[in-house]
Amino acid sequence: MNRRPGLSARMKLTISYAGFLLIAGTLLLAVVWVFVLRWLPTDDPGSIRRTFGGVIFIGPNRADLLRGFAPAAAIALAFLLVFGLLGGWILAGRMLAPLTRIADAARAAGNGSLSHRIHMKGRQDEFRELSDVFDSMLDQLESHIAEQQRFAANASHELRTPLAISRTLLDVARKDPTRDQGELIERLYAVNTRAIDLTEALLLLSRSERHSFTREPVDLSLVAEEAAETLLPLAEKRRITLDVTGETTQTVGSPALILRMVTNLVQNAIVHNLAAGGTVTIHTEPQHDASVLRVENTGLPLSSELVPTLTEPFRRGTERVRADEHPGVGLGLAIVHSIVRAHDGTLDLTPRPTGGLLVTIRLPGIPQTSSPSGDH
Repeated sequence: MNRRPGLSARMKLTISYAGFLLIAGTLLLAVVWVFVLRWLPTDDPGSIRRTFGGVIFIGPNRADLLRGFAPAAAIALAFLLVFGLLGGWILAGRMLAPLTRIADAARAAGNGSLSHRIHMKGRQDEFRELSDVFDSMLDQLESHIAEQQRFAANASHELRTPLAISRTLLDVARKDPTRDQGELIERLYAVNTRAIDLTEALLLLSRSERHSFTREPVDLSLVAEEAAETLLPLAEKRRITLDVTGETTQTVGSPALILRMVTNLVQNAIVHNLAAGGTVTIHTEPQHDASVLRVENTGLPLSSELVPTLTEPFRRGTERVRADEHPGVGLGLAIVHSIVRAHDGTLDLTPRPTGGLLVTIRLPGIPQTSSPSGDH
């Protein structure tokens, strides 16, 4: 925004300090005039006589004192003005020095450098609090932008992979017309299906982060049963036992997003499980003002350092994998985390001592209204 140039804050404070001193000095001189000089007589000096031990003393009148006092008062006021300007300029500079550092950091951030920090030292005051808040804001901005850059890089790679595979298959078919067309169509279908799933997952992730959905009552126990019923064929194929327990657990949110959240959790628990004989337990229960959903599965042991990174986009298993044969698109727990945050909930991932993972989700509950005593 273009603004007309004006006085700097330092100059304004300097003028304020000097003006204050000048006014204080003027008031002090006014007090001297009111309470001292005004009581002196204006008569001829000869009429002001006092006798001390036979010696006659003739005192000055008001005019004499004014002639001697006025120049000295003017010099004192001029000194106060100069002293106020110089001292005010120095004091204002010291007072505004933290703001200069904050402005430099803000200017650097505006130019794209988010790594600069103020790190202001000293005791806690308003400027120190402002600098700490600004540093915290830069930390969050830098982390968010770095996360978005990683997400964009991984998303572009994931979207490019099925397209590259499709082009390779088409090139092979064009060079070898005798190749089995049924096999080619089947592989192209699988590659395109994966690309569509990835695109839908990205759109769902974007939708949940924008909070663009209508909230309505949802029973987590019914959602858990629906998700388990949907994924039962996959569990049977992998010889995994699904178990749904708990009681009616009401929350408020988007039924479609919450169903996708639970489905992703259960699917992740089935896929990342033992080769055979594993279990997946889904439990729902109300706790005070929260609605709790737990999904626990057996599997390989997970390190405590790895678990917090599983909610990052395109994180699969123990490392970032981009193998085409992997059944997922690497956004399962990232979508779960985004949906939980959109519903003002919390997500807790805990590795099981015997292997596998325990996922606990807490969403805002609906207060239970007690039924009348006459109802049974």
